[in-house]
Amino acid sequence: MRIGLLGTGPWAQRVHAPVLAGHEGLEFAGVWGRRPEAAEALGAAHGVPGFADLDALLAEVDAVSVALPPSVQPGLAVRAAEAGCHLLLDKPVALTVPDARAVAEAVRRYGVASVVFFTVRFGGDQIPWIERQAELGGWFTGRSDWLGSVFAPGSGSPYADSPWRVEKGALWDVGPHALSMLLPVLGDATRVTAVPGPLDTVHLVLRHAGGASSTLALSLTAPVAGGGTGTELRGEHGVATLPARGEGPVAALHRALDALTASAASGQPHACDAEFGLRVVEILAAAEKSIASGTAVEV
Repeated sequence: MRIGLLGTGPWAQRVHAPVLAGHEGLEFAGVWGRRPEAAEALGAAHGVPGFADLDALLAEVDAVSVALPPSVQPGLAVRAAEAGCHLLLDKPVALTVPDARAVAEAVRRYGVASVVFFTVRFGGDQIPWIERQAELGGWFTGRSDWLGSVFAPGSGSPYADSPWRVEKGALWDVGPHALSMLLPVLGDATRVTAVPGPLDTVHLVLRHAGGASSTLALSLTAPVAGGGTGTELRGEHGVATLPARGEGPVAALHRALDALTASAASGQPHACDAEFGLRVVEILAAAEKSIASGTAVEV
């Protein structure tokens, strides 16, 4: 499979480009970016051409790996699907429900494979854990805390200059990670209640289709000393805690690309496809409505 990279920012430089260049099952064919000079530089660093014309790149590849802001991703993903390219998408798929729906509809219409790169869903220890808990069932409650320090004093995060993260905060940045783990185990969300906490912090309570409930604590402004992540389930089988992540996003992206390749070959949708990405966006949008209205919102 020949694959191109869309994007030239820190995420593309640190994760996507090295993985595409090193993945044995793919042929890295080129980079496109909104700044042609950056695409040229990133491509040259990995021995592939930089493209100033997106359509020219799409004509050369079978798939694209997208490392762009969620405000930009939907339109380009639709164009890539129209060109017959399979899609490795970043989370969230979009920042509005109509944009996310457009991506999912394009995937269906043009018959391409899609995988949304929720990093924890492709973790080496996390994949079997999530599958096992979903198989067990009988869960009563779930809890997922994602207390990041991207915007905390002294954090030094390379993503602190991300305009969309500044605007949309933790709900849209780390909220998708929490949902990507809870939904496959507890079932789809039917109702969401959200309240704001300090700075960009948001607290969510979800009601799930199977009867369970869950709580999420999300932040990008937690003090460095007080940040961290954790996911816990409680139910008929006791307490289950998500294994700590022992590897970074590079290994996870390799697995996500394997999943995209397998889905493209089999024609079978992956569990983390554009439809699932749309559902996550619908829940996040409902959480925003809940904050604005001060009431629970049906999803």
